[in-house]
Amino acid sequence: MFTLASGLANSPLGLILIYAVIIGVFWWFLMRPQKKEQKRLAQLLSELEVGDTVLTTSGFYGVIIDITDDDVIVEFGSNKNCRIPMQKSAIVQVEKPDAE
Repeated sequence: MFTLASGLANSPLGLILIYAVIIGVFWWFLMRPQKKEQKRLAQLLSELEVGDTVLTTSGFYGVIIDITDDDVIVEFGSNKNCRIPMQKSAIVQVEKPDAE
C-alpha cells in the first residue's frame, strides 16, 4: 500500500521538504525565542540610567552610579566603598527607582 509519507521519503524532493520542515520547526521553537530575548536585553541595557537598581549575572543587587559606553560602575550594599566597574552585559535585570 502506498502512503503519502512513504512516497515523500522515497523521493529526493520529498526528503528535502522533510528536512526543510524539521529545520523550520527547530528555528521556530529554539532560535526565535532566543533572538527575542537578546533584543529585549539589548533594549534594557540601552535604557540604563544612573540610580537604577540592577541584578548582575552573579546574583548581586546594586545601584548604578556611573555609565560609560560598554561599562557601568555599580555600588553594592550600604557600604559606599564597594563600587565595582563591570560590563553592561553582566546585567540581567533592571528596576527603575519609584517616582514618589
